[in-house]
Amino acid sequence: MTHNPIRPWRNIERRKSRQIMVGNVPVGGDAPISVQTMTNTNGHDVKATLAQVIAAAEAGADIVRISAPDQETTKALREICRESPVPIVADIHFHYKRAIEAAEAGAACLRINPGNIGDAARVREVIKAAKDHGCSIRIGVNAGSLEKHLLEKYGEPCPDAMVESGLDHIKILQDNDFHEFKISVKASDVFLSAAAYQQLAEATDAPIHLGITEAGGFVGGTVKSAIGLGNLLWSGIGDTIRVSLSADPVQEVKVGFEILKSLGLRTRGVQIISCPSCARQGFDVIRTVETLEQRLEHIKTPMSLSIIGCVVNGPGEALMTDIGFTGGGAGSGMVYLAGKQAHKMTNAQMVDHIVELVEERASKLEAEAAKAAE
Repeated sequence: MTHNPIRPWRNIERRKSRQIMVGNVPVGGDAPISVQTMTNTNGHDVKATLAQVIAAAEAGADIVRISAPDQETTKALREICRESPVPIVADIHFHYKRAIEAAEAGAACLRINPGNIGDAARVREVIKAAKDHGCSIRIGVNAGSLEKHLLEKYGEPCPDAMVESGLDHIKILQDNDFHEFKISVKASDVFLSAAAYQQLAEATDAPIHLGITEAGGFVGGTVKSAIGLGNLLWSGIGDTIRVSLSADPVQEVKVGFEILKSLGLRTRGVQIISCPSCARQGFDVIRTVETLEQRLEHIKTPMSLSIIGCVVNGPGEALMTDIGFTGGGAGSGMVYLAGKQAHKMTNAQMVDHIVELVEERASKLEAEAAKAAE
């Protein structure tokens, strides 16, 4: 759980789940909530796919998924998995041989629905391959592809149907003595997703993969994901997340981390607190924040930075951040360090100065962490 004895209203009690491994990344239990994304390159193209995997990893992705619909892709997976800096999940639908090939190629996890792999003998073959090669499995239930008998039973996709589907798939794995699995029950409807996940969380102790599927474009999808995932994470549900956007996978990673950071569940890089700007601003807040976001992307050490246009809220926000800048008059503003006034700085030099301060603080914190580790 997040624990804040001074401000207990910030505490989040995480649901207790079993822990599994996706490659070298623990999922569930007391492990940090991991962030995932999925490549959208042609899986046959090793160079392009690997470049996208590396870019996602540099942005903070803990796990990356690759669709593997054909044998040519599972062949390419061998090199991709070998060179990837993060564990690779192979996304499999229908073709049980692709799952076996992906496991043999080095995939850390297979995303399947056991019910659409085929008969019991084929399911056993996939499970054997996963066991033999140290793969975990994600059961991926989707409101848009529920089994026919469940749609006939319930009349439409609903939480009961999605959870029943998930539990049926869990039983298939457990009947074959396989327990290294996590599960998701995704829908594009925020209400349906949230209700299904809440019901699922009470029905199993398996690690839960959160997502609002087919959420939409960058802005709309970000809002839907923040509402849906944020609601669930706040209530303690979720062990790994993927934000599904019609956008660059790197953007999915960034949004995922921002959701976790806003709830105090993960910390990575600089969290910028900034005002929307108004007529009182002493400098161009919007352009300054855009520039700082770009120039501070390389910082992985957690810290907070406030960029406020005027003195109405600036000093108060700076009091709560590691570094702050508050707009003033005559083309300059006040720099705050650890919540206290430090010195004035001109607007023209402010961006370079703040970048320098952030880099210096990151180096200091990294050195302290290394010394403590020794």
